[in-house]
Amino acid sequence: MSISPLINDPKYSFLRNELDLKEENNGVFDGTWFGNGDVITSVCPANGHEIAKVRAGNISDYNRCVEAAQQAWCSWADLPAPRRGEIVRQIGDALRSKLEPLGKLVSLEMGKIQTEGVGEVQEYVDVCDFACGLSRTLKGQLLPSERPGHVLLENWNSLGVIGVISAFNFPIAVYGWNSAIAMVCGNSVLWKGAPSTPLVSVATTKVVSGVLEANGIPGAVCCLCSGGSDIGETMARDTRLPLLSFTGSTQVGHQVGMLVQERFGRHLLELGGNNALIVHHDADLDMMVRAAVFACVGTAGQRCTTTRRLILHTKVYNQVLTRLKAAYTQVLLRVGDPLDKRTLIGPLHSAAAVRNYQDAISEAVEAGGTVEFGGKVIQRPGFFVEPTIVTGLPHNASVVHKETFAPIVYVLKAESLDQAIMWNNEVHQGLSSSLFTASLDSIFKWIGPKGSDCGIVNVNIPTSGAEIGGAFGGEKHTGGGRESGSDSWKQYMRRSTVTINYSKELPLAQGIRFE
Repeated sequence: MSISPLINDPKYSFLRNELDLKEENNGVFDGTWFGNGDVITSVCPANGHEIAKVRAGNISDYNRCVEAAQQAWCSWADLPAPRRGEIVRQIGDALRSKLEPLGKLVSLEMGKIQTEGVGEVQEYVDVCDFACGLSRTLKGQLLPSERPGHVLLENWNSLGVIGVISAFNFPIAVYGWNSAIAMVCGNSVLWKGAPSTPLVSVATTKVVSGVLEANGIPGAVCCLCSGGSDIGETMARDTRLPLLSFTGSTQVGHQVGMLVQERFGRHLLELGGNNALIVHHDADLDMMVRAAVFACVGTAGQRCTTTRRLILHTKVYNQVLTRLKAAYTQVLLRVGDPLDKRTLIGPLHSAAAVRNYQDAISEAVEAGGTVEFGGKVIQRPGFFVEPTIVTGLPHNASVVHKETFAPIVYVLKAESLDQAIMWNNEVHQGLSSSLFTASLDSIFKWIGPKGSDCGIVNVNIPTSGAEIGGAFGGEKHTGGGRESGSDSWKQYMRRSTVTINYSKELPLAQGIRFE
């Protein structure tokens, strides 16, 4: 007997009543909603049931979106930056009013627990506030000229249409980081969300478009084209997108980066991480264990900043491992429905993710590893697995150097901080890292030139849970991109060096005489 989509269940009435979703939704928006591509069925990872459907876009729909976004840019770029900032602020307020229903949708469709789903929407709200302030401080420079009667300026202008491809694990926040900053910089945005979280993309775009419409701004300033890899590849090849922001795996990100580079476009890559949390012998172990549990099992291990390697000083190895196993025992009791506020761990996102979890554990055991905790698929509807601790592997084992998007942590034993730092840095990725210590000497070694080579270098906090005020991103195979705070806005603009001669003379630079 077929089961009715969850959107028809009164338990999920917020989908219709508060987010304006339907049993089948158009997944393309350029100021109006339409779609002529395949129909995508959104599946709840907590029970495997259909939530609702979304009709994606085809290549023709995509081209229509790009053309509309280009046209919308013409008027959007002419608005003063503070006016653009005010509209982005209003988007943040509109998101605040939908904080709980949008957060619940993220939990329902992605699988993360409700507090994390709401927190993800809050990230978008926070970056809207940040972007509003940024809109009044976007600045160039006035530089001294060596020539009399001349002024040397540095000026920043928008790029045009910015492409954003986001991933399933943060189906709203990544778009928020990119779009809010790109918009105040004067760009229009074309978004392709993950094919497995299309309802989040549609619901979010409805909120944003409502604010644009209320301000008399073309809806195509924020276009959406739901779809699969054909849309993504077209975006990567499209010279009409001067910048493409891609969040996803290192493997796919490498392909995207190559395609964008072939056309001399800009790419902003936020790719995988194989993040280590180092515990020195003088660490506060109570605080460290609490941090490690969240970093290892939060979002069921599906954050790019999840701790995948726990490097323990030999003096505290046994003590930490014992405490960690005890904490995991308590957490395992709270695996369940992500919309249940008592739940601490929800499901993996898909059946494929479960298979990857099983394959990684098999590979670890075959390589000589010991499963200290977990290691099994939980027999219940949905895609649930046990959080897992593996010991006994060398630091450079193939499986240890591989990012598996699941709650598996490899525990390693180091003789010194220098050795731990070397192991932290030996993987291909360079996203996040953390050191727990009470020593100032160790801290400054860790954050210095011979310390962590990651883009995020933490002390006495987890590898995950970054704030929006700093630039988010990593080095090496993580891609080198930076999003959100600090001066990440520069990636969404083009810089011009301007020299103005306000005199009646024409001196040449470097004292050259041509007469």
